[in-house]
Amino acid sequence: MEYIHYYNSPLGKITLASDGKALIGLWFDGQKYFGITLTKNHEQKDLSIFRQTDKWLDIYFSGKEPNFTPQLSMKTTSFRETVWKILLTIPFGQTMTYKEIAQRIAKQKGLEKMSAQAVGGAVGHNPISLIIPCHRVIGTTGNLTGYAGGIDKKLKLLILEKADIKMERKL
Repeated sequence: MEYIHYYNSPLGKITLASDGKALIGLWFDGQKYFGITLTKNHEQKDLSIFRQTDKWLDIYFSGKEPNFTPQLSMKTTSFRETVWKILLTIPFGQTMTYKEIAQRIAKQKGLEKMSAQAVGGAVGHNPISLIIPCHRVIGTTGNLTGYAGGIDKKLKLLILEKADIKMERKL
């Protein structure tokens, strides 16, 4: 059985999902790939993982970096999990490019190169937005590209984190 919970953020309603122990999803309502890891058999329930995630979100939306990460469960392929684990290393208020992530994976796997487009696909399918910070990934030229929640939310999240972004970047 899977469970859901709702959180009202300054950027809109968020749906959280859990397997009863860990967080398996966090989506802005209406975003691309909404509920991708959620089965049809789920119900709304108050769980400690949801209370912990609500606390994380409260801290985050106050403009501060949470000092903990709720327990996460990544239901995915090994490649996507590799990408998402790299996303977890991007510090609050900083960004990384798709190309940098691809280069890091290539180095880890002993490959000459890795496709930044493949990385982009994995980043775009991240089911645990915000906590796995896919909004911190930008294009090689600094463009704010490819956020399933919408580029407007990506910009607002980076501004909230006081990230060093150039306002002239193409949206």
